[in-house]
Amino acid sequence: LVSRSPYTTSRNPQLVPLKRYRMKSYFALTPGQVKKAVEAVIKSKPVYAEILGFYAGVFDAQEDCKSRLHLEPLQRSEALRAARAREKLPLIGIEEFIYDADESAKLFLTLCHLAREANPKLSEAAGAVLKAVDTTIKPDALFSGLLSGNEALFENMATELKIEKPVLGFLTYNSLKPSLGACADQLAVYLNPDEPWLPGYCPVCGSAPILSILEDEGRRALVCSFCWHSWPAKRVHCPYCDSSQNKDLHYFYSEEEKDSRVDVCDHCKKYIKTCDARELARLMYPPLEHISTMHLDIKAQEMGFDPGVRLFMDVS
Repeated sequence: LVSRSPYTTSRNPQLVPLKRYRMKSYFALTPGQVKKAVEAVIKSKPVYAEILGFYAGVFDAQEDCKSRLHLEPLQRSEALRAARAREKLPLIGIEEFIYDADESAKLFLTLCHLAREANPKLSEAAGAVLKAVDTTIKPDALFSGLLSGNEALFENMATELKIEKPVLGFLTYNSLKPSLGACADQLAVYLNPDEPWLPGYCPVCGSAPILSILEDEGRRALVCSFCWHSWPAKRVHCPYCDSSQNKDLHYFYSEEEKDSRVDVCDHCKKYIKTCDARELARLMYPPLEHISTMHLDIKAQEMGFDPGVRLFMDVS
């Protein structure tokens, strides 16, 4: 796919000042809207039909789970919020996220069954996980292990089950994802729009961004790789090394695919994929945009750039 696309490189346009604004409603927010977005991508990019056939089931199960979550409200005092903002600290540490254990466990089983119908690599691993659930594997232990950063737990469990660690991480993380998003939505109300967040990491949880989005009037937003919160960001800026030098920052895109591109930084040699909401004829669903632009990852890495964030739970 990539080799057939003529790529053009360009320098970033002039800096657009960061200011308070209301984001355009361009996200797919309902299961029906997500389904239509997936169908539109498959139609325009048939090479992704197989992988999106699997992820369509994942997205649908996650959206269904989201509607049934029961979470205690996450609260932050104004004094704590202001203090963390002054220190450029996120509102919460990853270990502080809460989740609906019952619904997440149900989703874990659903995702295992979906994975069993996927490619042979996922199918075999998911089968091993299902056999071990409630004996060797307890989903709640995996959930708390992921939030506490206990990678040794995943390494040991993957070794015991003779599966790859990213597959176990994928099942665990994607089972938690609806709860993480709900927590992020709760916490976002504490972010003061009159205090622009300039660091390149998420103001909610401190994770690195996985996507960049261009909006109306050239405004830019970043999307968190962990909780998927999106926040306004500086237009000309590498979120990974903080460079704002035009000589370091440029991008490439395909003439055949003007709704997505790759922003690269010559200073840190990292890249972030960018989706242009102004060019899309459909609603945007960030997890879908991440999956359906893997050809851009391949191209960027062929050019010598590294992804700005590496997810051990990403099996895309």
